[in-house]
Amino acid sequence: MLRGRSPKKRAVSQKAGNAGSSRPSTKRGCPMRLGLALPHYDTSFAGRPVEWSAVARMAGLAERSGFSSVWVSDHLFLDWGKYGGPSTTQGALECWTTLSGLAAVTDRVRLGSLTLCNDLRNPALVAKMAATLDLLSGGRLDLGMGAGWYEPEFRAAGIPFDPPGVRIRRLGEAAEIVTRLLEGEELIFKGRYYTIDGAVTRPGPAQQPRPPLWIGGKGDLLLKTAARVADGWNYSWIGSIDEYLRRAAAADRACEAAGRPPESLRRSVGAYMLAGRTEAELRSRFDRLVERTPEGVVAGVSFDEYRRGGLIGTVGEVLDRIGRLAEAGVEEIVAGVGVLPFQVADQEDVGFVGTEIAAAAGLG
Repeated sequence: MLRGRSPKKRAVSQKAGNAGSSRPSTKRGCPMRLGLALPHYDTSFAGRPVEWSAVARMAGLAERSGFSSVWVSDHLFLDWGKYGGPSTTQGALECWTTLSGLAAVTDRVRLGSLTLCNDLRNPALVAKMAATLDLLSGGRLDLGMGAGWYEPEFRAAGIPFDPPGVRIRRLGEAAEIVTRLLEGEELIFKGRYYTIDGAVTRPGPAQQPRPPLWIGGKGDLLLKTAARVADGWNYSWIGSIDEYLRRAAAADRACEAAGRPPESLRRSVGAYMLAGRTEAELRSRFDRLVERTPEGVVAGVSFDEYRRGGLIGTVGEVLDRIGRLAEAGVEEIVAGVGVLPFQVADQEDVGFVGTEIAAAAGLG
């Protein structure tokens, strides 16, 4: 049965990052890091159809310019209707094969899924995939898992789209199965949703005892699940820092209810980020972003309204907001350099954030 074990404290070697840097530190004492959400959907890179070459190029630029990690989301396809844009189908590169390709074309940055849709794969298979990718990448994997939310892809693939509570509880079982297999257990497991009879994951991962496992989401049941079975919790996408702080307090309470110190649950956020050296430069970047964003997404949104959310402003203003998140215990920000998840309007924006925010502040 599901035991609800708190994840073990891990001594994991993480290649990305400079231990001796003067980067901002969180209230938990760990250094802050900055990751990049890679553009892997149609129209998400400069409004063009998705191409592997562009994704690989953005990952290489992120690595050179100072980011500590790159992240890929997990959808069979997507549309921008939820964000005010067109409901036409957007093609997508598959998450895990994209991460595997990135392992071959990068050397330093960590590779993460934000987040792997649980119901698309059996957890015993996910554990095997994770161990193999961790080996291929030299121990650079961060495994993010989520319950899934995009009903059209479930329906198209013939997968039942159960109520949120069912999907989240199933995610909790899957996360336990994955972590136990990655830790080397020959697993016998009988839960409400999964039965595992003697599965093993050999060879095991490069990181010991295993790669970190993150769970992404915002609701109370999701937070309880993360507190029970995950190493870390991701909140995406952040609008108001104050709203994040309210959910972080709920995560603390969930940890306490699970008998776990709140500081043992690692914290990361996904945030839209755009910066400029001056107000004029920032406005110019915003204008370019509007031109390259699908119609309707930023309709009627003024520059002043846009810059009030996320991590948007001059370099100094963005660093101040990052400092607030560091004080709240956030150890990594996954930057979406656009107004849509995993959007990049121009590769120059990525280079600028990497050199002026990540590298300059020691966040890489």
